Amino acid sequence: MSNFKLKLDKKETENKTIRFPLPLVEEINEAIKNEDVTFSGFVIQACEYALKNMNKNK
Repeated sequence: MSNFKLKLDKKETENKTIRFPLPLVEEINEAIKNEDVTFSGFVIQACEYALKNMNKNK
C-alpha cells in the first residue's frame, strides 16, 4: 500500500478571462515553444516582472 500525500504548496489562484490580440498570442507561443513553461505561466511571470519594474520607476 502506497502513502499518497497531497501537496499543500499549491498557490491560491483565481480564473480570469482576458482577450489577447492574435499576433501577441502567436508571439508568446513562439517564445515558449521549446521552454518548459505554459502560456499561463509565461503571462504570470511577465505580469510579475512588469509590476516589479513599474514600482521601481515610481
